[in-house]
Amino acid sequence: MMFCVSCSTELHFVSLLITKLRLFMKVLHTADWHLGHRLHEQSQQEEQQLFLDWLTDLILKEAYDVLLISGDVFDTAMPSSQSLGMYYNFLVGLNKTCCQYIIITGGNHDAPGTLNAPKELLNALSIYVVGKATENIADEVFKITVGNETLFVGAVPYLRDQDVRKAVAGESFEDVNQRYKAALIHHYNCISTCIEEQNTTNAVVIAMGHLFAIGGSVSDSEKDISVGNLGHIGAENFPDTFNYVALGHLHKPQKVGGKETIRYSGSPVALSFSEIQYSKKVMGLTIDHKQIQDIEEITIPSFRTIVSIAGTLEACVKKLKMLAVEEDTLETWVEVVLDNESPALEIAEIKKVAEDLKIHVLKITLKNKQETVGLETLLENVKQIKKLKPAAIFKQKCEEQGIDFEEHKELLDAFNEALMITQEQEV
Repeated sequence: MMFCVSCSTELHFVSLLITKLRLFMKVLHTADWHLGHRLHEQSQQEEQQLFLDWLTDLILKEAYDVLLISGDVFDTAMPSSQSLGMYYNFLVGLNKTCCQYIIITGGNHDAPGTLNAPKELLNALSIYVVGKATENIADEVFKITVGNETLFVGAVPYLRDQDVRKAVAGESFEDVNQRYKAALIHHYNCISTCIEEQNTTNAVVIAMGHLFAIGGSVSDSEKDISVGNLGHIGAENFPDTFNYVALGHLHKPQKVGGKETIRYSGSPVALSFSEIQYSKKVMGLTIDHKQIQDIEEITIPSFRTIVSIAGTLEACVKKLKMLAVEEDTLETWVEVVLDNESPALEIAEIKKVAEDLKIHVLKITLKNKQETVGLETLLENVKQIKKLKPAAIFKQKCEEQGIDFEEHKELLDAFNEALMITQEQEV
């Protein structure tokens, strides 16, 4: 134990020395921690804590000066005491590293009040929090200096419709969407203007955001299924003032519109079985001579094995037994997709096999049942269903009830508002 403490102290001293001697700046971009998330009702606290420990170690070893967290720190608006404890312990722990500044923005899963509550106290530790859009745009702009480098950060949180757009009576949902998109773009333009007025030395500028960004124009069907949020904007909508855009909201690490400098870092742990097909990452930036000299994709270790297996009962049992399980690792979680047609017996057999292994089968899906139930009905009506939009369905239903929209325009306004709120809450 004494050896570990000594090593940590020595590493901290060396890290601080390196930071003081060098002239460049190192920035780390991460997002979508979703602390408190449960995968099929199983707590992910263990792997999330291991991620935070790993992140602290990375910052210490690689001497990062600035940490950016682009929204969705928590999974729910009312995080548990355990999740809050993980969050605050992590922030306090960074005092033992060379990280001099932390900037945190709210996401659609975060309650602005929860993030903003300790704001003044955290400011004293150079931890800046923007839980929601501010009345004064300058309150979302931060100037940071490390060594010879200066950095401006436009810390834009998740922008809720009511934060940036004034409601107009009688608007259709399409009108709401376009006005909200325009409001988003306007907000980033205001951030850009505010920074340009201060940036007299041509320093690097980074914008943060928590939204769905597309690489270009998309069709209506792609927009409908993409994320379920209003106002999708593209890479071309971000002002040229920004040298890098650090995004959160999508859980897969990716570039926007193929641009190296507009990126999602992605979530640090798999939050669904659909996320196990790709590596989790954080983004490391090196700023030198007033330019971003390097953008590094840093792969996060997999702290828990999460796999999906498919096939006949015999094939799935064989695959379960082949899963390598180490005694010192977290319990392996598995999704099983069965081909066979005797579900009760097969599910019982799968569970029996898993009992003797350090494996927890979280989900069993019957593939054939998924493919056949309701198939004829779907095929018969698929073309008509695709053409229907929520507002159209609502209008048809009202017409069936004999409701005259000319006399009750407030009903359509209320429906559009409810639809907007529902879509904002979807991930």
